[in-house]
This record gives sequence, structure tokens and C-alpha cells, in this order.
Amino acid sequence: MTASFWTDKYPAGLAASIDPDCYPNIPAVLEDACRRFADCPAFSNLGRTLSYAELYELSGAFAAWLQEHTELQPGDRIAIQLPNLLQFPVAVFGALRAGLVVVNTNPLYTAREMEHQFNDSGAKALLCLANMAHLAEAVLPHTGLRVVIVSEVADLLPAPRRWLVNAVVRHVKKMVPAYRLPQAVRFVDVLARGRGRPVREQRARSEDIAVLQYTGGTTGIAKGAMLSHRNLIANMLQCRALIGQTLGEGCETLITPLPLYHIYAFTFHCMAMMLTGNHNVLITNPRDLPAMVAEMGKWRFSGFVGLNTLFVALCNHEGFQRLDFSALKLTLSGGMALQRAVAERWQRLTGCAICEGYGLTETSPVVSVNPIQRIQLGTIGLPLPSTQCKVVDDAGNDLGVDAVGELCVKGPQVMKGYWQRPEATAEVLDAEGWLRTGDIALIQPDGYIRIVDRKKDMILVSGFNVYPNELEEVLAALPGVQVAAAIGVPDARSGEAIKLFVVRKPGAELSEEQVLDHMRENLTGYKVPRQVEFRDSLPTTNVGKILRRQLRDEELRRAAGA
Repeated sequence: MTASFWTDKYPAGLAASIDPDCYPNIPAVLEDACRRFADCPAFSNLGRTLSYAELYELSGAFAAWLQEHTELQPGDRIAIQLPNLLQFPVAVFGALRAGLVVVNTNPLYTAREMEHQFNDSGAKALLCLANMAHLAEAVLPHTGLRVVIVSEVADLLPAPRRWLVNAVVRHVKKMVPAYRLPQAVRFVDVLARGRGRPVREQRARSEDIAVLQYTGGTTGIAKGAMLSHRNLIANMLQCRALIGQTLGEGCETLITPLPLYHIYAFTFHCMAMMLTGNHNVLITNPRDLPAMVAEMGKWRFSGFVGLNTLFVALCNHEGFQRLDFSALKLTLSGGMALQRAVAERWQRLTGCAICEGYGLTETSPVVSVNPIQRIQLGTIGLPLPSTQCKVVDDAGNDLGVDAVGELCVKGPQVMKGYWQRPEATAEVLDAEGWLRTGDIALIQPDGYIRIVDRKKDMILVSGFNVYPNELEEVLAALPGVQVAAAIGVPDARSGEAIKLFVVRKPGAELSEEQVLDHMRENLTGYKVPRQVEFRDSLPTTNVGKILRRQLRDEELRRAAGA
């Protein structure tokens, strides 16, 4: 698929290209944004709002402390293990200003997962929440960590509220297990010692690594995607180009429920919204729906970024249904397939259509999005400006339009490679810069892309390809179904058979026969499931994406024990 194929596919007013070299590095973007939008709100959480000027001041304090009180050098890695709190952007931008490489780390990681990531990345510093400091204590002797900073939930709230909230979290809710880290420094002390001190701004080169973002990829082995300053700046500019006709600058409020340590929210909220000077309301625990809905009720929000399972949960929440959506003009979806029934229900309830997009950790992450002026439900939209896509067969041959094959992506947002894994890099990234995504897709003649499914999730029934996304989409239209997942299970006759896992809506009376009848009415015979299992919940990732692999593993263990 040549670059010229895409040039006339964009709506009027949407540029087909961006200049990824208009900023030399991320701190330069931060400096420009904090100058232009100094008095605008940047981030809010737990009742406090940081302006862009305050963000610059606090990130400078963090950077100055790193430079004056540690032996960390530019290029060293710092693991940041925080949920959505004001401390997160302060630390990220402070670390980048000091020339460090950020290693985003999931706060829900086990000690084993932490140890692997810290050692694989070669992290020399860690900023973690007190709630998981006991795990840091356990892994510290087995890692190269030399600097440990511990923050408490309310560290950026004004006293005495800070003392009160932290005391409640520690002593009333008992959410901070005992730990002993005598070498650790408190985050509040770091800021106090760095405040007002000069920062030796490290002018990273555009191709220098800014972030090591870990991903399981197609193998399940956690690998660090090397995202350069240029990669992230390109994706920031691409996102701004796409939403610039919908969201203004310095005047929008976006709800931020997805975790900032995940690349989706990291790039969009922490990075791209900085370019536009907009305001992110951080939701620390999106699984607590009542608290999240209560927080949303405090703001006239104009943007919301989520994914299918979160849209389902919110639409089923009575408090959410009563919110004021009169200011909402942009809803973005990614991370997993958006189901048509869910998109239509969201639009009826909020009055705002959902723009589905697509991305990967390896692409910083956004590859494509539906332009709000021209949404096609069931597609992931058009490639972002300066991005090319093609579908190929197993031999790497370009299949052109209207053919199903593996989606490949090329653009300035594509990673440099996997950290210290040249073989793994060579498996997905060729000499021309094309990244093999592992997703099965089709490019329509109008340029819109449809994801069929993950290559590894495809079910082979008697030689026929069956894609779980299609089955789950059909089932989502059945009243009484809250969420569902389809997997392949071993079958002596057909090689694989289809099994459905279904979570009913509260109060719904839904039988296996009703499910199967619905599938028979809407699907050809070989796509109809053999088994249906009802569950109270399904396993999900930290952002709510259903873990089909875990369901498959459970079935294999069950079969082995039979």
C-alpha cells in the first residue's frame, strides 16, 4: 500500500502529515506548554488542581533533587510505579528534565513481576506508592536499584488535609502494609529539598529513549518497547491534528479513568493534552464506579477516553445516567474492540458518538482513529497523519484493499525496537520500518481499517477461521448480556470448538439455549459455539481488556486434569 493511497482519504481540514521534528525533545514541549498555558489547569485529583505553571515548578523540584542528591546520570532508568495521582506527571516530567528514561510500572504488579521489570530495564531508581513499598522491600536486594522514593496518596494535597487523608489510608483503611526501607526518601521531602533549586535542563536528542514501556507482545514475555522522544512527540502531534477541530486549547476538561502508566492514557492525557493546554481529571480507582461517577458529577467535562468494558459498566450505572453530558463533545475508545451495541447505547445516553481508535505499545501507541466528522462504527478509522498501513500474507506480500491479512504499520511513532532484544525486534520490525502488529485486518477502498481479530486469538474450526471479535459483537446485541468472551478449546473432531463465557446483566434471566439460539440466528453453522459458561466476572487487564489467554489456559488445565 503506497503512501499516495492515503492522501485523499482524510476529511477536509485534517492534515495528512505532521512534522515530528518541530520539537527537539519532550521537555521542550513541556516548557512551551507551561509558558503558553501557565494559568490553565493541567491535572486535578483528590480535590486539588495543578496549573501548568505549578506542574513546571514541581517537576523542576523533582529534577533538581535527582541531580543534586543522587548519582543518577542522563540515560539512567527510573521506574515510576504510581496510580493516577498528581505525583505521576510531576515525576515523569521531572525525570525527563533530568535526562532520565522513564520505566512505567504497574502498581498492581507482584514482587516477581517487579523484579523482572527492574532487572530487565536496569532501573537504578524507583518511585513507588507506600501501598506497595513492602513489595519493593522484598525485591530490592535482587535488583540494581540504588535510589528509592516513597510517596503517599495525598502527598500533593495541602496540609492539614494531606495528613488526614494519608492517616485514613494508612490507619483506618489499612491499605499500607508494614515495610522497612531505611534508605528510602519521602516524596514530600524530595520536593522540599529540590524546590527553588536550579535545574540543569538535559537537552536529549530526538532519537534518545524517553520511555521504556513494557508489553507482553505476542509471546507473553514482558519486553521493553524503546519509545524515543521523537516517537512520543510524533504521536502527540498526530493526536492533536485529529482532535484539533473538536477540542479547543486551554479550555477543555477531560475525564482520565485509564491508568497513566499504561501507554494509551500516558500518551494521550499526559503528553498530547499538554500540547493543547487542556485539563485532565485523574480518576485514581476507576473500579470504584460510585466514586468515579461522583467525581465526574463535579465537572463540566468535554472529553472522555475509555474502552468497551468501561463504557458498559458506566451505562449500567444509574448515577452515571443522571450526569450532565451537555458539554461532552469527544469520546475516544481503544484498547479492545468497541462493540456496536455499546457504542449506540453510549450515544443515546450521552448524545456523543464514540470515535474508535487502534494502537499498540510499540506505536507510542496510536495508529488510527475514526475522525469525529466521519465515524464508521465497526472500523478503527483512518491512519493518523504521516502513518502508512498495509495488510500482508504470511510471506509478507502486500494484499492490497479488501483482503484479510496481518496489519503492518509504518510511521514516526513506531518504536526503535525492544530493549536489549534484537532477535525479538527483528521478528516484528523490518529494515524499512514496517511493524508487524499481530492483528488480522482489512483495509477498505475508502481507507478505513477493520480489525478482524488478534492473530493468536483466531479459532480454527474444521479448517475455517473464526474470529472471537465477531462472535462477541453478535452476542453483545442479545438483551441480558453484560460482557462475553469467545475462545477456542481442543476438539477431537474439528480441531477446535468454540466456547463462550458470558456475564449476565444484573437481574437478567438468560439461559444457555437462548444464547445458542441467538448465535444460530446470526452466524453460519461453523461459527456457532458448542459450549456456554456463565460467570459472575471475566479476567481483565489493568485497563479492563478481557484476557482470553487466561481463559484458554484455564480450559487447558481443566482438560489436562480431566
